[in-house]
Amino acid sequence: MVNANKGGPGIDDKTINEFEADLENNLYKLWNRMSSGSYFPKPVKAVEIPKKMGGKRLLGVPTVEDRIAQMVVRMNLEPLLEPIFCDDSYGYRPNKSAIDAIKITRERCWKYDWLIEFDIKGLFDNIDHELLMKAVRKHTDNKWVILYIERWLKAPIQMPDKTMKERFSGTPQGSVISPILANLFMHYAFDRWMKTKNPENPWARYADDGVIHCKTKQDAHHVLRKLTERMGECKLEISHEKTAIIYCRDVNRKEKHDNTSFDFLGYTFRTRVSRNRNGQYFASFSPAVSKKARKAFRDNIRDIRKGSSHKSLEQMAKEMNPVLRGWANYFGNFRPSEMRNELIKVNLALVCWAIGKYKGLRRHKSNALHWLGRCAKTRPNLFYHWEMGLRPAA
Repeated sequence: MVNANKGGPGIDDKTINEFEADLENNLYKLWNRMSSGSYFPKPVKAVEIPKKMGGKRLLGVPTVEDRIAQMVVRMNLEPLLEPIFCDDSYGYRPNKSAIDAIKITRERCWKYDWLIEFDIKGLFDNIDHELLMKAVRKHTDNKWVILYIERWLKAPIQMPDKTMKERFSGTPQGSVISPILANLFMHYAFDRWMKTKNPENPWARYADDGVIHCKTKQDAHHVLRKLTERMGECKLEISHEKTAIIYCRDVNRKEKHDNTSFDFLGYTFRTRVSRNRNGQYFASFSPAVSKKARKAFRDNIRDIRKGSSHKSLEQMAKEMNPVLRGWANYFGNFRPSEMRNELIKVNLALVCWAIGKYKGLRRHKSNALHWLGRCAKTRPNLFYHWEMGLRPAA
């Protein structure tokens, strides 16, 4: 399972392949130390990676050995916690997905006029260790599980400039154990609190992003005020820049309000023209791919294309196809026409690549487009979007 998730080496620079070269011996040593209580995790390596929607995120990368140890504990903890987690917690859980969260949110937006979109500022960095361990002990009395979770939480982090930083709160985003620990913390900080204190307000949460549905504007302001207080009690903070009260305007809702759209998990929810089964058009509050997601996708394609004139068309397909497939599979669930429009533009990126690679195509852009069309005709399955029928004309 650790191998399937890949990931770079930790602070010791040992790769998964190097660990597997002497797998049996390495696993025995790790098991021996864990079973005797003498296992101590190494510091976590901080790595900056670009966010899908722009900006950078600081990930904490444990060593391969520590990832395996964390997987052992996670496999022990997950069966205990999954039964108590709420249905509307969708992040990092088996048989749950972001698309599930989008789907239920769309349905509830049709039933409730108002919505709170909220974001918790630096959730993974600010989880209180004492409160978290209280929750862990509530659900397991396994001493070695408790011991090693405490050690992982306290392990220092090596920053990108190589300096060591002690950790007094948080669980590194990027480690194997962090998602289930974050969900456990939020289960008590938010999920259960919503079900007991605000049972009339449906919600959906994916890690630190969430939405709460409300019947009235007054109710939304009241719930947001209570939510802010609740997060403060749990030593967390609501991000004011990413939190707002939204009016879900549609054909029957015509009240004026400053905010009538919101972004959630890569999708923008707003009023859109839809058509019913009888062919009649109406205004509906529904999701489609967001502008930030479009930009992130174009940037990704451009990064693959840049400086790639030495690569073959087959190599370009090999690098692009995972991106194209992921885009289509995720954003094809709602308003697929908007997803397809972005895939069509990939052909123009390939035209630019071809012009840079072949001198004979530089005089006229149309020549490059025809050349690409002929390639698509003879090899229609080379690129993922070509398989979908989004091929340039020969």
